[in-house]
Amino acid sequence: MALTRHTDAVAPVRASGPVSIWLSRHGSNARGSLGRLLRQPVASLMIVLVIAVTLALPAALSLVVKNVSAISGGWDNALDFSVYLRKGIDADAAWNLARLIEQRADVESVSLIRADDALAEFKAQSGFGDALDQLSENPLPHTLTVRPSAYNTGLSMTVLREELDNLPETELVQIDTEWVQRFHAILDIVRQGILIGSALLAGAIVVVIGNTIRLEIENRRDEIEVTKLIGASNAFVRRPFLWSGFWYGLFGALLAIGLVQYGLVLLRPAVTRLAGLYNSGLSLLSLDGREVLAILGVGIVLGLTGSWFAAARHMRAIEPR
Repeated sequence: MALTRHTDAVAPVRASGPVSIWLSRHGSNARGSLGRLLRQPVASLMIVLVIAVTLALPAALSLVVKNVSAISGGWDNALDFSVYLRKGIDADAAWNLARLIEQRADVESVSLIRADDALAEFKAQSGFGDALDQLSENPLPHTLTVRPSAYNTGLSMTVLREELDNLPETELVQIDTEWVQRFHAILDIVRQGILIGSALLAGAIVVVIGNTIRLEIENRRDEIEVTKLIGASNAFVRRPFLWSGFWYGLFGALLAIGLVQYGLVLLRPAVTRLAGLYNSGLSLLSLDGREVLAILGVGIVLGLTGSWFAAARHMRAIEPR
């Protein structure tokens, strides 16, 4: 019986590459570190809660500033000029003057508020409608609301105001920007304060995680000595502790996001009720995707930083006897 030769021989199995080995070791360390955290739920939860509260404080304050800035964005019309015309100016002349001013390069738009419309609005909102009906004539003048162009500088705004004030039809030009500028200056100070406070709180998180990792290293001192005795490097021994810091930072950031969002849920009914009283469409802004990723990134980086410093400092002091 003739023997047949198989040409499609089975190829030998190649050993895994260095990248696969590196990923496998990190996966094993990640699972092991997560398992140790889950086996100590109370202690781990306390540490995660401290990290979460520390991250949630600056995030909540930043969210408050974000909402206040959004509200103040509707105050841009405070930068408008209110040009009160003389009493003898009729509506047609006021309209022609508005169109003439609107042709200026330093003016974005001009709107005319007729005296009759202004009086009707005042009657509706003031509650003195019956008393105002007793007036023999309308005391309010025609008013032009002049919105300067966004390209104006402080000097050009001053020039525009002076030229509007010098018009023969003008009785008074009024603008009130100082309180808006002060308000935005206060917001800038608050933002800087949040940054400084966030840096201090970040240092506190690094200390908390570093102290936690230090205690874990001391509890596993014998295991580390045996591992080093058989030839393990400091980087190999340090890897599980880095993953512990990673999990602490990740879970703390996730809980911080949950706390901030829960706070918004508690505040939303009160804000909705307040907006209804003022007939406003005000609504709370929540964390967007970029802010969520920023909190997660900061938590993870701080967790890795604290665990790295603790492991690098105390690992060198542990050598097999």
